[in-house]
Amino acid sequence: MPKNAANDETGYHAPRFFKDTHMQAEKDKVVSFHYRLSDDADAEVENSRARAPLEILFGHGNIIPGLEQAIAGHDAGDRFDVVVPPEQGYGQRREDFVQRVPKKYFRDPEHLQPGMPTVLSTRDGQRSVIVLKIGSSVVDVDLNHPMAGKTLHFAIEITDVREATPEEIAHRHVHGAGGHDH
Repeated sequence: MPKNAANDETGYHAPRFFKDTHMQAEKDKVVSFHYRLSDDADAEVENSRARAPLEILFGHGNIIPGLEQAIAGHDAGDRFDVVVPPEQGYGQRREDFVQRVPKKYFRDPEHLQPGMPTVLSTRDGQRSVIVLKIGSSVVDVDLNHPMAGKTLHFAIEITDVREATPEEIAHRHVHGAGGHDH
């Protein structure tokens, strides 16, 4: 049998011209996946199936630690469930994590209502908050992530794993088709 051929049980000699392109989720790879997130009562919180799979630059803290640890080593086509405790997700809920913020930092502050989720612009970027109380010039907000203190249940399907570009690695996030302008 030639050096570059493989023999299967039927005697067919398949040429070995192609190297194995099998890739696992690991640092500096782009991992695409669908997920279903549910709570302890199995109530669905979020599901990516209605849109394109989530793409992340693996190993750069772009998803919660417990989910990244569970995805490590998996290949495209893998399906699995993972339970992420609060410590490996969004942390424990902190009752003292409340802040009084001037209204000028909110988009459309006149439409805010207690209990409403909104986005607060900070020097570190956008942050999701829950409105607790509205005053004449300030808003009290809960800075805890809505999933803080909760055990997260994920059903994962890895759809693709590819090499990240040098630019994606330098920028620490996925750029997608056609590149990315900063």
